[in-house]
Amino acid sequence: MTEPLLAWSDEEGAGRAAALFAAALGGEPDGVWASPGRVNLIGEHVDYNGGLCLPMALPHRTFAAVRRRDDDVVRLVSALAPDEAWTGTLGGIAPGLVSSWVAYAGGTAWSLGQAGHALGGFDAAIASCVPLGAGLSSSAAIECAVALALDELFDLGLAASGDAGRAHLAAVCVRAENEVAGAPTGGMDQAASLRATAGHALLLDTLDHSVAQVPFHLAEAGLELLVIDTRAEHALVDGQYAARRAACHAAAARLGVGTLREVDDLPAALAALPDPVEQQRVRHVVTEIARVEQFVALVRDDRVREVGPLMDASHESLRLDYEVSCDELDVAVVSARAAGALGARMTGGGFGGSAIALVEESSVGAVGAAVTEAFVDRGWPEPGLLIASAAPGGARVRPVPPP
Repeated sequence: MTEPLLAWSDEEGAGRAAALFAAALGGEPDGVWASPGRVNLIGEHVDYNGGLCLPMALPHRTFAAVRRRDDDVVRLVSALAPDEAWTGTLGGIAPGLVSSWVAYAGGTAWSLGQAGHALGGFDAAIASCVPLGAGLSSSAAIECAVALALDELFDLGLAASGDAGRAHLAAVCVRAENEVAGAPTGGMDQAASLRATAGHALLLDTLDHSVAQVPFHLAEAGLELLVIDTRAEHALVDGQYAARRAACHAAAARLGVGTLREVDDLPAALAALPDPVEQQRVRHVVTEIARVEQFVALVRDDRVREVGPLMDASHESLRLDYEVSCDELDVAVVSARAAGALGARMTGGGFGGSAIALVEESSVGAVGAAVTEAFVDRGWPEPGLLIASAAPGGARVRPVPPP
């Protein structure tokens, strides 16, 4: 069984990013900023439907070593391709002009400019321990780390102004992902990366973008949240995600509501929809929002051990009504439950990515081993594993000396 992936400390992450900066771009950065990936506890595919979702920030983060420039030149490098630094100008970062990781690392600069904030050029080196392609928002972590750096280096004062400023930064990052990277995601990932607090899950109301901090201390209940990276390729720009979003918006228009959050009579709504696919999508969204409310109520009442059935029901809804699961996710969920997990579900956009399992602290190894064995028996690569705890949102980390 693969050992769980450990998060980097501030010192290690900042050191890696600064060392890459020195090797690829020369000299020292002005500082290093870090922003986390996220895992969604429940509330999937509702963030673009006005719904409620409950993500939490991971301890696994992306680190961005950044230096302000006095011209409009932008130089970017990633630890994934350290010998392939990208060089251009602010004007060269826009929808249709950049792709891949450059769209995430540079897209926030374009989006900040579109929001009326004055920027200059910058150099940035990106290093991350957020698993890529695992449905844990590695892209949002890049966007948010760079956004925090640019905010501070160009004296925008957004993050320092409190949650309202961080909400604005999150919206900027969402626009970068939607328009520059071309991924039509909602705002959950960026909200979690920037607005989460340590020891809390983030209850996000996507109608008004308000948040509530929900205490989430699994260790006190003798539990752990095991994240299972199926290694099945996860992509949000292949059309499937956009098709689900379009179906929801079409159904809302047919029902005469602004968002599916406003549906208060599910049987009547389903009867009013002639398209069986739209019926399925609506049923998932409406029931998933209800599950989020029930999950939060249980957690706030210190009954976290009772949320397992809600996780199970969420996965079944995503598998059958929303049709975003896959064989690897289903096997991970079924195997985890059979090995003693209290509940399990896919997390993230689906079509691959990760599953989560709520397990007894003493059973983490057994559950991980059971899932791994099920994958190996099917001839699949061993899944990646990590333990999720509720971490804080992004921030500047202490500058490090040059390597």
